[in-house]
Amino acid sequence: MSDGTSYLKTAVIIVNYNSGTYLKECLDAMEHQTRVPERLIVVDNASTDSSESVMENRPDWIQLIPLEVNTGFARGNNIALSYLLTYDYIALLNPDTLPDKDWLKNLLAATQRHNTIDCYGSKMLEMDPKSVDGTGDSYHVNGLYWRRDNGRKVGSAANTESEIFSACAAASLYPRKSLTDLLGFDEDYFCYSEDIDLGFRLRNRGSKFWYIPDAIVQHAGSGTTGRHSDFSIYYGHRNLVWTYVQNMPGKYFWMYLPQHLLLNIVSIIVFCIRGQSRVILKAKWDALCGLRSAFSKRKLNQYMRLVSSKELIRTMKKGWISPYLNRHE
Repeated sequence: MSDGTSYLKTAVIIVNYNSGTYLKECLDAMEHQTRVPERLIVVDNASTDSSESVMENRPDWIQLIPLEVNTGFARGNNIALSYLLTYDYIALLNPDTLPDKDWLKNLLAATQRHNTIDCYGSKMLEMDPKSVDGTGDSYHVNGLYWRRDNGRKVGSAANTESEIFSACAAASLYPRKSLTDLLGFDEDYFCYSEDIDLGFRLRNRGSKFWYIPDAIVQHAGSGTTGRHSDFSIYYGHRNLVWTYVQNMPGKYFWMYLPQHLLLNIVSIIVFCIRGQSRVILKAKWDALCGLRSAFSKRKLNQYMRLVSSKELIRTMKKGWISPYLNRHE
């Protein structure tokens, strides 16, 4: 390849659970990439739909790892990662995505332009490509996180390469060594916000994240679990607390703790009004029950931190009101 990335041994991981229809289209798209990976692993979390049949008659470089139980997104990726210890880069892709034919090629090309940038995020469009699903993940000092540009028209979304807080794991690229050095995702998360936690820990070690606008995928967005389902609310809001506790650096943990507490109170009120009081209260209760473990992980994360607290805070959004009014930036 003329872009100098042909020597980069690259693997793609897809963690699947009952996404058979989406998975078929995703794998078909991966087979027609202008830069196919050396290996693609589909970890199937005990699906009960047509997912297994979707894997039939695939090329040898596409491999299925069937699991007997649903281990969640975090552990599913870690299992696949354990098979890929000789690879240079690992791309993560959700089964409910449809990558553009140059998606992987353009992500790998970015590694040649940015020698000091470790990790890369994609431009994610809705399956109706008139709207944007996300152009990288933003993190607020109060613990709230969101996909930048979510819901915007495609023409008004970020279209130049730029630094982002972290990359959405639905379509992202990481150096394999960076992932294995941190032992991958935190499996206690099961799913939701595990990529924010991973991004935090990678930043602790000096990694940076860059948005690549020509690495394009269409994304169904919670195509399997449902965007406002009890499932997504429970794991998203439980893990939101753990992510803040485990990662917010130094004195800033205490400085922004009042904002974090306000965020949780507002969340409880909002979901109670929506009729989902049971699930939001359970999420916050279970988050509190897991605080001892979260503080233990915090000690390790702070011990391993190689960059200043000020540098980490630089990459976050700030303000008491802004995160509730404008999540596009």
